[in-house]
Amino acid sequence: MWHAIRLAQRAESQGEVPVGAVLVSEGVCIAEGWNMPVKSHDPTAHAEMLAIRHAGVVLENYRLTNAILYVTLEPCVMCMGAISHARIKRLVFGAFDPKRGAVCNALSLTDASFLNHKVEWCGGVLESTCSDLMVSFFKAKREKIKLLKIK
Repeated sequence: MWHAIRLAQRAESQGEVPVGAVLVSEGVCIAEGWNMPVKSHDPTAHAEMLAIRHAGVVLENYRLTNAILYVTLEPCVMCMGAISHARIKRLVFGAFDPKRGAVCNALSLTDASFLNHKVEWCGGVLESTCSDLMVSFFKAKREKIKLLKIK
């Protein structure tokens, strides 16, 4: 998770929402990603999606059945769909996302009967560190907007 946090910090340094993801298979980090939708002009360029895409290329397989995905924020609905379709074995995330989280908050896609793959999951790993990244990012963003309105 610490590696995912460093990747989230990289996203933040590029002006992106600070989310990082690391995909591990057989105890080896095979792929990583950090949020890049703004920079890449791609709304699907979430950290999880980039890590999953890269892992598929590395393993030459779109099924990631023995993989564990570590991500700093509870995945959204798009990312949970990709996680399920990739057959990722386990998901470990840091901060919970009460507004958009699709694991156990806004939606519970890990329990959805229409999906034929059930992803094991664990949330709240290094939660305060992951949450603090998000809180400070959006606080700074609000302050910047406030300053622009004053001018």
